[in-house]
Amino acid sequence: MSQGKTKVFIYDTTLRDGAQGEGISFSDTGKIRFAKRLDDFGVDFIEGGFAGSNPRDLCFFEDIRNEKLTHAKITAFGSTRRADMDAKDDPQLAGLLAAKTEWVTIYGKSWLLHVTDVLRTTGENNLQMIADTVGYLKEAGRNVFFDAEHFFDGYKDDGAYALKALDAALRAGAAGIVLCDTNGGCLPHEIFEITRSVCQAFPDAQVGIHTHNDSGLAVANSLEAVRAGARHVQGTINGYGERTGNANLVSIIPAIELKMGLRGVGATQLPLLCDVSALTADLVNQRADPRQPYVGRTAFSHKAGMHVNAVQKNAKTFEHIQPEQVGNERHVLVSELSGASNVLMKAKELGIDVSAISKKDVHPILEGLKDRERQGYSYESADGSFKILLQKMLNRHKPFFELEGFRVIVEKRGRDEPCISEATVKVKVADETRLTAGEGHGPVDALNAALRSVLTPFYPAITDITLTDYRVRILDPEEATRAMTRVLIESSDGKAQWGTVGVSDNIIEASWQALLDSIEHKLLNGQ
Repeated sequence: MSQGKTKVFIYDTTLRDGAQGEGISFSDTGKIRFAKRLDDFGVDFIEGGFAGSNPRDLCFFEDIRNEKLTHAKITAFGSTRRADMDAKDDPQLAGLLAAKTEWVTIYGKSWLLHVTDVLRTTGENNLQMIADTVGYLKEAGRNVFFDAEHFFDGYKDDGAYALKALDAALRAGAAGIVLCDTNGGCLPHEIFEITRSVCQAFPDAQVGIHTHNDSGLAVANSLEAVRAGARHVQGTINGYGERTGNANLVSIIPAIELKMGLRGVGATQLPLLCDVSALTADLVNQRADPRQPYVGRTAFSHKAGMHVNAVQKNAKTFEHIQPEQVGNERHVLVSELSGASNVLMKAKELGIDVSAISKKDVHPILEGLKDRERQGYSYESADGSFKILLQKMLNRHKPFFELEGFRVIVEKRGRDEPCISEATVKVKVADETRLTAGEGHGPVDALNAALRSVLTPFYPAITDITLTDYRVRILDPEEATRAMTRVLIESSDGKAQWGTVGVSDNIIEASWQALLDSIEHKLLNGQ
């Protein structure tokens, strides 16, 4: 492709624009970890925060100077000078300089509606504010990006004035002009046409794009701007940001590399994408979106038997890229929609030798699976339970212990006193029977404590297991308190993660089934 080596600069604004999203907050150390990971990933610019008005962001700029970044440039963010103040007297611009970054990004008005109704000044004065601010920062030795706020709305309202705002920044020495769809309301064809017009008007300028996702089009709009000639893309990891978020770099970066024949972070860095997305979610205490394109857990999951059969023959039939290219992996789901291909591919994925399994063997497994799904079991998120089920159906399973019984007591002694939960478990390992009790914050926690206590002397490895998630679903709510309950448990030993499932009309029994499978899966894998 002729454009195969054309560079598109990736500008991350997660620490500033992304952190403005509801529920998104970085710790001070988390900001440093995030910036270092983006640097390793190959992001070109990392916007550290609003240096001119946020003292906490200034601390980040101080701390990051002590880190040795190998690629990324840290940028400080601020606005043009105040309408009634010289640039040299503006405390916000003093804060930008105090950040001591080589690069700064300022935003300014390009829509006359904002100039007159928000800044309460004239169009000419706004242009002077842009020029004065860029010029002042340039004289202070900074490289400047100019973010033209509400540019697309401004262009549609008065295109000539919007272009004058860009021209004012460039004439004053801006290194790049960034077109912002701040309200997130533009459609892809509008972004393309307007960006192309800007590129034609300023053929020697580096044009950038900054979009918001209010119409669900931020990724598409960013890519359309690139297609029109933009060579600088701003966005956030996982699309975090105000309202419905910013353009998601996790989708944009692989599209640039793999779909458009351009270079962003570099194809060799793309396998780090899943880790970057997961780390970011972890740092801001957000659950990773399993359906996120490219990096989500279900992004390369296949459930229908026909699809699995086709993927088994040629993955291109139902996968737009190879999952390994972005650090992801293929998952085969098993359900009432499964075929023989699902079972065999899933078994292989779980480390089961399928060489001796014939299609004749698979048929009863499918029937057994469908019967259990009719009972309420679901194995899409319960690989651990499914592996144990397969072992049993293939007559390969050797239990590590036998349950002889358990009892759970929940006691409430006073109105203001907490409930007390105690569980007693009796198991047999080889020829030895053990009885142990455990206490917990609830009946399931108490059962888990008792089970671990009784089995640890025989299997010390189970001390590594941590229950990371516990989910309950009522399958037939019309039955009220007699309803069937499905319990899903997520477990981890610090190296691997697995899910297990239990179903019963008794929530304790359902939880017990999932707990047993969690421990058996750990022991079965010998981890």
